[in-house]
Amino acid sequence: MEQFKTWNEVREELYTPEEIAESNLRVALMGEIIAARKEQGISQRDLEKITGIKQPVIARIESGQSSPRIDTLVKLLAPLGKTIAVVPLKQ
Repeated sequence: MEQFKTWNEVREELYTPEEIAESNLRVALMGEIIAARKEQGISQRDLEKITGIKQPVIARIESGQSSPRIDTLVKLLAPLGKTIAVVPLKQ
């Protein structure tokens, strides 16, 4: 009987630890933006009005189709009461 691999097992075969960490960070960041926006009852259109970043760009960032620059992230996060911090990685 053939044993099926889990997604994490396949992912570890396909990607380097650095690529996995980068992907995890991107997903966590997108999740924070979406959660903060929803917690405050702010739509993507509202965020566009506040930040000047077009709604389709916000949608692409939130869906993972686009990797934003740092200045774009800061523009999105500041009105949501968030910022970016550089912290040591867990060993």
